[in-house]
Amino acid sequence: MNKPLFTLGVDVSRNTLDVHCTEVNQCIRIENNSSGFIDLKKFCRQFQINLSQAIIVLEYTGGYEYKLLQFCESCGIPFVRIPGLAIKRSLGITRGKNDKVDARRIAQFADEKYKTITPEKALNKNIIRLKELLNFRKRLVRENAGYKATVKERKHMYDVSNRDFIIKTLERKIRANEKDIQSTEALIEEEVMSSEALQRSYTLLKSIKGIGKINAWMTIAYTENFTSFENARSYAVYVGVIPCEHTSGTSIRGKSRVSKISNKELKQELNQAAKAAIQWDIELKQYATRKLLTKNYGLVLNNVKFKLILRMFSVVKRGEKYVEKCPKAA
Repeated sequence: MNKPLFTLGVDVSRNTLDVHCTEVNQCIRIENNSSGFIDLKKFCRQFQINLSQAIIVLEYTGGYEYKLLQFCESCGIPFVRIPGLAIKRSLGITRGKNDKVDARRIAQFADEKYKTITPEKALNKNIIRLKELLNFRKRLVRENAGYKATVKERKHMYDVSNRDFIIKTLERKIRANEKDIQSTEALIEEEVMSSEALQRSYTLLKSIKGIGKINAWMTIAYTENFTSFENARSYAVYVGVIPCEHTSGTSIRGKSRVSKISNKELKQELNQAAKAAIQWDIELKQYATRKLLTKNYGLVLNNVKFKLILRMFSVVKRGEKYVEKCPKAA
């Protein structure tokens, strides 16, 4: 992209936004709401910052940035969300940390990397709602897992019956959570079906053996319906299923390994999908059986996850359901 006249780096938190403009070397802290955005406009007028010729750059925060992004859309201001790790690594060795410093570093990153930055498209309200519901479902599932573990542990340690007050209370909470999980999943299904684009992707993903509703929903949400990642490989790196080389010169010859910096939630869900695919997909079953002769199970499972990601991107790109191939007999 052409370099904008003004670059605004924003450090986002729950209640406040720290905004730094590189060109005028000024920073302001505003509230993360409508009144704060009015203060931002006043700040820009004071220092003659033309928002129509500016770009706002911020980190992914998992939701705290949505009010700011809605403000950007309403005013026609281009915006870009950058992974925090990319900013951190680009700056090299740094000392000191506070919100104003972070805002300045984000603006500095954008000013240096403007050629590789592409402004994002308008937010998809269905995707935002889908992420909210998936996060709430995750909270309920984790809560239930904790309750079940406590019940099991209590029965083992104290040899108590189901009439025990603590066990009865926890089991009541478990049943209530299970109903809430079902209700949440019904709302997720409704949200997906309310959008023709999301419904289309969901139907295509479900045609792949091993990909159930949860994996389909999460893939649609975190790829923003296959628009936020250029290709399957970049998404696979984000999930953490592609081994990275670990060598340097002639002295370091480490084994290739997957990065620990990944979305572990997506990777865990894909674990279940890969195990199911190995069992029910003939092609992947033969592939896994062959590879297990020379490789360990974890590596083979990662390879199967990558193949599933390739299939997901492929069916959505082609707009056709996955057709299982008939592998040649061994």
